[in-house]
Amino acid sequence: MTSSLLRPRGRIRSGAGMSGGAVPEGSTAPTRILDWRDPRVAALVREPGAAGPTDPAAPADPVRQIEALHRAHAWIAAAVRPVYSVQDERPVSEVLRRGRGSCSQRLAVLEAVARASGVPTRVRGLLVDGTFWYPRFPRLRRIVPDQVLLAWPEFRIGAEGACASWLTVSELLGGLRPVAAEQGGGFTNAGSETLFEALARTAIDWDAAPAACPGGGAGGGAGPGAGGGAGAAAACDLSAYVLRDLGHYDSRDELFARHGQTLCGLARLVAEPVLGRRGAA
Repeated sequence: MTSSLLRPRGRIRSGAGMSGGAVPEGSTAPTRILDWRDPRVAALVREPGAAGPTDPAAPADPVRQIEALHRAHAWIAAAVRPVYSVQDERPVSEVLRRGRGSCSQRLAVLEAVARASGVPTRVRGLLVDGTFWYPRFPRLRRIVPDQVLLAWPEFRIGAEGACASWLTVSELLGGLRPVAAEQGGGFTNAGSETLFEALARTAIDWDAAPAACPGGGAGGGAGPGAGGGAGAAAACDLSAYVLRDLGHYDSRDELFARHGQTLCGLARLVAEPVLGRRGAA
């Protein structure tokens, strides 16, 4: 039993994105959340084990862009401790200063690194059923929000124009590398692994693509507890948990400005001091 009491009031979460039907082009511009001009983000981009420096005058190389973002993801996973923070609008620079963040906040760090490296990003807004998070909070199900607003990033890889391709974070990290096929398995949403880490080994799918988690379960082949095995980087089908597709936005800032965050302001104020330090386990 989830709860609707903690949801922001006065928000109608429906319809297309800010573009009014046209798919946003994305951007490399800094935003309040994706504040990549901050010295902390700039230092991350220069890390040898992260994205690495880029030459803005050089032609965009899709292979190098993808590999740089793989390295950045691995660096963030190791350096930013996973917690249950509920402040989705926290600036990336502050997440790096604290050294801890939620899956949403760590995805924002990856977006900021991409923009700082010249790779445009945008997000897709998804309303996800709160029951998806039951395995994380087995004793607190009554206060798990009934809807969780998810900002799912997309990255434009390649030179601007016809040759550029938009890749979801799932395709970028979990669907394009041999390591994903070698490790296999769906995302169980339990234990120490979070959604952010799982992206490195399985292609999370919110749209019921033909390939699904080999283990079966909710949503036509997935859901919490879906198993896996070796295979060709099979997608992990979590489409059964999607309540509504809110469309694309040029940035997560625009998504949250229109639809609010998952929890209302008072709930965030009360929950953040506790959940913002609680490790995902």
